[in-house]
Amino acid sequence: MEKPSERLLSSKAFSPDAKWILLLTVAAIALWLIGLGNMPLRDWDEGYYSVVARELTQTHHWLYPTRFGAPYFPKPPFGYWLGSMGYWLFGEVNEFTTRFPMAIATALGVPLLYSVVRELSPRRREAILTAGVYMTMLSVVRLGRLHMFDGYINTLLILWMLCLLKAKTSRPWAVGMGFCLAGIALSKGILAIALGGVLLIFVIADRRWSLLQNPYTWLGLAIGIGLTVGWNVLQILQYGNLFIQEHLGLNNLDRISKTLEGHDGPPWYYLLVMIKGTVPWVLFWPGGLWLAWRSPGSSLGRLILSGNILFLVMASAMGTKLPWYIMPIYPFMAMAIGWQVSRPVKEYAYSLRWILGVLSVGGLGGAVYFAIADPKILLISLCLCFAITLFWVTRRLVQSRSDYASILVIGLYSCLMLLMGSRAWVWEVNESFPVKDVGRMVLIHVPAGERFYSSYDYGRPSLEFYAERKMAVGPDQELRERREEGRYLLLEADALKALEIPPEAIIESTEGFSLVAP
Repeated sequence: MEKPSERLLSSKAFSPDAKWILLLTVAAIALWLIGLGNMPLRDWDEGYYSVVARELTQTHHWLYPTRFGAPYFPKPPFGYWLGSMGYWLFGEVNEFTTRFPMAIATALGVPLLYSVVRELSPRRREAILTAGVYMTMLSVVRLGRLHMFDGYINTLLILWMLCLLKAKTSRPWAVGMGFCLAGIALSKGILAIALGGVLLIFVIADRRWSLLQNPYTWLGLAIGIGLTVGWNVLQILQYGNLFIQEHLGLNNLDRISKTLEGHDGPPWYYLLVMIKGTVPWVLFWPGGLWLAWRSPGSSLGRLILSGNILFLVMASAMGTKLPWYIMPIYPFMAMAIGWQVSRPVKEYAYSLRWILGVLSVGGLGGAVYFAIADPKILLISLCLCFAITLFWVTRRLVQSRSDYASILVIGLYSCLMLLMGSRAWVWEVNESFPVKDVGRMVLIHVPAGERFYSSYDYGRPSLEFYAERKMAVGPDQELRERREEGRYLLLEADALKALEIPPEAIIESTEGFSLVAP
């Protein structure tokens, strides 16, 4: 007798598309959650934003984000609202609860991207592989797991595209575009204009004039703009010219026209970032763009070209360059690659077998290196998995077998599961001293609301998160003055000696730092 669950899965209501959406959702959430809390928070953005999100849950000042009690202008509040949900759901503050909301929101972009491609292509395999490519891009997974805004903004962008496409047959879907616009604008401000411009070019190129004639489009646009403008007006009324200078100027317009904090790079900066963050999928990207170019009548081709070319040009023209600024291109990149690898093996894909073979040997070399220099089972297994996957894919290409793409998705998924389950996926935290024990020391001994001063070379937002106290750095002379003022000092050994700190003044020491009483 057939079980109820089997009847549900075999019923017409549970279509093949629904089954794939469920499978992709489960696979993505598993990948984004495994080992999520096994590494300390990362400097810089993650350390900054998590303090603001925690403070929102404590103060309930939802419209006016603060950091250590002071107004925090760099970003609007939507990302902090989302980030605070982890603390509200689990009732505690740790790495897992801090990253959980962003990870879930980013993971949901995988099934949504499947749905976008299904709206444009009758070939289910193309949608499956597109979602698989997106789910196995290193940059998408790694950055989407951090307490940063870029991953879930990608999900809002993909949902925006889905609403746009579905509005052709079901007009009320157009209202959703306005909420996506507001979500992006209330997270990263001016980025919403850039992404809206990309989608507008697609609408024009694809001649979707019915969308412009749809009253729900204008209703959604009014809602999105109204929410965004309304929040900005409230800030101006509260903070006046300071908000205009700090938020609209320094943290939006200036990042486009100027190089801030030394974050610059050549015009090809983002191409290098994309190559490093999407190997080996990036090898198939030019072929996907070429297919889109040679298919002028395809709506999917127009969307691929609009997103890839326009956003890459806009991002490259910005004065300030950071690796995560290019994140919105990855859904469009995945669509191009998914289109390429879903086709029968032709000369373009076949010609890549040599490069994939070399990468396979590189993976094997990595396994040997970790086995000798730094024996860690997960990292050795990761390199072996990568080598075996690419070797297998190379063989399939030599045999002209089209299943090479599915093998590559499964193999890379396995590699990423190993990486995210290890303590190596946030490798930046190893560039400086461990912050958790130092932060605990400060939290225990420095009174709440008291700022502490350090001899370290630069301030660390992640340390401020764990210490729950604001940090400042300075030279020896300034630190000497601060101690005379009655401030707590966090000093390295050289600074202890230079300032002639007596042993009895040291409260506690850990990780090469000593906390000195006033």
